[in-house]
Amino acid sequence: MEESHIEEDNQTNKLEVAPALISLHPSQKSVSVTVGLDLRVFNLIENCPVTLVDETDVSFHKDSIRAIRYSSSGKLFVSAGDDKLVKIWSAESWHCLNTICSEKRVSAVAISSDDLHVCYADKFGVVWVVELDGINEGKVVASKKGASLLSHYCSIITGLEFSPDGRYILSADRDFKIRVTVFPKKPLEGAHEIQSFCLGHTEFITCIAFISTPELTQGYLMSGSGDSTVRLWDITSGSLLDTCEVSTMAGHLVSNETEPLAQVTVTDICTIPNSSFAAVAIQSFQGVLLLSYDLSAHTLSLTKVIKIPGESFIPTSISISTSTKLLWMVSGASNLPGSNHPGFSRVRVMSCTDTESSSILEDEQIPGGTKLLEQLQGKVAIEESVMSAAAEAVRAAMSSLLMKKQYSEEKREFRKRTRNDKKTT
Repeated sequence: MEESHIEEDNQTNKLEVAPALISLHPSQKSVSVTVGLDLRVFNLIENCPVTLVDETDVSFHKDSIRAIRYSSSGKLFVSAGDDKLVKIWSAESWHCLNTICSEKRVSAVAISSDDLHVCYADKFGVVWVVELDGINEGKVVASKKGASLLSHYCSIITGLEFSPDGRYILSADRDFKIRVTVFPKKPLEGAHEIQSFCLGHTEFITCIAFISTPELTQGYLMSGSGDSTVRLWDITSGSLLDTCEVSTMAGHLVSNETEPLAQVTVTDICTIPNSSFAAVAIQSFQGVLLLSYDLSAHTLSLTKVIKIPGESFIPTSISISTSTKLLWMVSGASNLPGSNHPGFSRVRVMSCTDTESSSILEDEQIPGGTKLLEQLQGKVAIEESVMSAAAEAVRAAMSSLLMKKQYSEEKREFRKRTRNDKKTT
């Protein structure tokens, strides 16, 4: 009996592991990192740590943060996660302007390009919308509940994005699909018009990113998945334009074994502004892949593999600003099973100014230098053994969370009878 409890506790710990996340201000004025419930921000203009001020009814996060996002204007920042809180911050004063309480744990967030709406998705597949009346002027507003916008019906939503022109909101889920929905003029009344579905992935979708240029009027999207592919889509029609397999390259780099390669998960995608390239992070690989896309030919191909030298740095999240071509990466996790470290984050930066000479910056070359590393990492030096443990913990936690479980009919009926999320009237 005692061994059974230990196994249950270990499984619980695995499920609670949260990967470190990074998000960069669109004009690179600040950079934010979260690990567990800890949100850390560094001001890159004034070269100093940021002190967060949260005087809302529920101050600061109480559990792991699962999503962070700057608005495209750079005025707002949103954080949300397992404590069922969605916090909207001024990205200038770093005061919390509003806290919204979600009914379920939050898995993804998005901010409309006009800063008038925040959308958030929960673990039961519902996307909610909140209107930001007056918040754009930096005013604290009264807390309000989100209104139901659309639903994926009990499928965990793993990605949420507004199209660059604001016409659509895209939601990706654990059940291999991407839904393109027309964002309505009256969002509080729900979104009922579906533009398309992007179907083709054979495993859970982990990330989506728009390709956006000033000349581009058509919506092109890239998506990554647990099926070892990055795919290129035309969202207007939902057409799959091209597929790039990353498992062969990843397997070749990670291992010299000649046995058949297992699938690897694409963990994050970041399109590089004003270029035809995208950076891709993949599970278990110490570095990033650079993919190139040709929209006129509708092709997607691997251009370059960039390995990160030194320690066991496997990116869990990547981000880039629209004003520079520095790719910011973080590796780390919270709640590491069997570790004395509750969580850690390690930040690295890569120059993407020229794909031929893309290079990893040394710590002293990073904007902010030692001050930034102390703020975002907690300390400058991180032990390699801790980094390796975090990489394995994230891999196991992602598989447990996103791989769809298969239940017997008996087990399925038992789960239905014992659900505790049913609403009472």
